Amino acid sequence: MAAPDMSVPDPALVSVNDYLLFVPRYYVGTVVELLSYAFQHPRLLTEGLTFSAALLAILTSHELGHYFACRRYSVDATLPFFIPAPPLFLAGTFGAFIKIKSPIPSRRALFDIGLAGPLAGFVVAVPISVLGILHMQPGPQNVTYGIVFHDPLMFRLLGRLLNVPLDPYALPNPYYMAAWIGLLVTSLNLMPVGQLDGGHGTYAVFGKRVHELTGRIAFATMAVLAVLGFFWHSSPSGFLYTVLLGVMLRVRHPQPGTMEPLGTGRIIIAFVTLLVFALCFWPFPITIG
Repeated sequence: MAAPDMSVPDPALVSVNDYLLFVPRYYVGTVVELLSYAFQHPRLLTEGLTFSAALLAILTSHELGHYFACRRYSVDATLPFFIPAPPLFLAGTFGAFIKIKSPIPSRRALFDIGLAGPLAGFVVAVPISVLGILHMQPGPQNVTYGIVFHDPLMFRLLGRLLNVPLDPYALPNPYYMAAWIGLLVTSLNLMPVGQLDGGHGTYAVFGKRVHELTGRIAFATMAVLAVLGFFWHSSPSGFLYTVLLGVMLRVRHPQPGTMEPLGTGRIIIAFVTLLVFALCFWPFPITIG
């Protein structure tokens, strides 16, 4: 009986290794090909830098809004931290945050610190949205797209004001995508749940009991929208919202040092913030076809 040829690899072992290495090899290969293509077409690099600068402008203004509000009330807080995302991730970032190191001293401080961020980010997002709409170009006809980005209410209103018809199949441009993601992040932060910015505002305006109730209602609403979005638009994005809100529901909101009256000015700002949420939020942001 002849001895087995040890130079021939075990087919089972080869298949297991190939299986384990398929995803990282495919990922690295795809990234390398895209980088090579981008360097061969410098226009794509310019568009990428434009998108990054526009999106970072929105995120930075959001976090600096929180930071300077903290400084106003002598609350110890860090400068913004930015969380990078790996290549091929749509936004290129997982967002930014500041870390608050000392207690919130009062109800007014909680209100101002919580809402200063999304309002500052929204102010920067408005002109970027205008640029995005003005730079829209119609897409090729009779082409089926994998992902369709649906316009939030603010885009629709700006389109009417600027007399620019919005085409869901238009070619995306850097300003449009940066503003679209910026508004999506703003709407998520303004959810009245837990320690999200909207949760801070809700707690400051209505107190602990209403804050807990609205958080549960928001979570249940997003859970329903997630299921509808999956069946109507083939999109699982709503489930990400729902999971995040579920996590935030389990995080106890700290009690401010004092619960003094907010005053008429801040109540008006609360209504303005609610309007900002309505302009940014869209129940089904994408369709996957």
